[in-house]
Amino acid sequence: MLRSETFYRLSISRSSGDCPVAEPAVIVEKDANVLTVTLNRPEKRNAINCESMCRLYDAWQQLDQDDELRAAILTGKGSTFCAGMDLSEIAKMGAGKPDNEWIERALKEPGLIYGAWLKTYRPGKPVILAVEGFARAGGTEILQGTDIRVAGESAVFGVTEVQRGLFPMAGSTVRLRRQIGYAVAAEMLICGEDLPARRAYELGLINHVVPDGQALAKAVEIAARIAKNGPLAVKAIVATLRETETLPESEAFAIEQKYGMAVMASEDAKEGPRAFLEKREPVFRGR
Repeated sequence: MLRSETFYRLSISRSSGDCPVAEPAVIVEKDANVLTVTLNRPEKRNAINCESMCRLYDAWQQLDQDDELRAAILTGKGSTFCAGMDLSEIAKMGAGKPDNEWIERALKEPGLIYGAWLKTYRPGKPVILAVEGFARAGGTEILQGTDIRVAGESAVFGVTEVQRGLFPMAGSTVRLRRQIGYAVAAEMLICGEDLPARRAYELGLINHVVPDGQALAKAVEIAARIAKNGPLAVKAIVATLRETETLPESEAFAIEQKYGMAVMASEDAKEGPRAFLEKREPVFRGR
């Protein structure tokens, strides 16, 4: 049983009789080849607590372990994608005395914390982000660990930790300057001001700006396109993009060659051209 399933059942077991069952802080849904991961604390602007981190980490593990899955979508319920870390949870974790199983697990498995934020663990398959409303602090930090990003036209981004005297611990001081350039990244990090969706698009931080309310629909469209492609090729391209990011060409090409030749020797690499010549859709089997 996947750990996410175990913890979901634990959350159900806490309710009995006619008492309503609390919804999980993150909803994970598999639809054919796509995993949709939805932050589900709209009353808290989808601020991330320990339950959220545990469920996010388990979702990324599920994406990697399930061979049927080709891509994931990360989104948020309600009008705000994510307001970052739930600051009240930081105090509870710092006390070292967990008052629920989620905090207990986070303290016992510290690696899952940064893994949940896509800092120290990133799935080998693409993650598509769909943002409506605010994506501040951790909401913009987790963005940088995703591969393709869609935002509603009123969406706002910002690494705002500095305004609270905090440090953005989920990777932004390293990743942001690599994704949008030093000067803009420095201003975002040091000033902590918001960045509108249109400006984020111009800087290359996001891929698509769509009418409000349409970010998830666009992400679903992109995921469906990816799911039709050869899964070995997709994973190899994602791996090459990540592993060669800061390398000189001579070293990067060696990594590209390793992944590329493995794909070209696969059954999928034979099926694609064969299907094209036979004028039919390819049936990729991931081998």
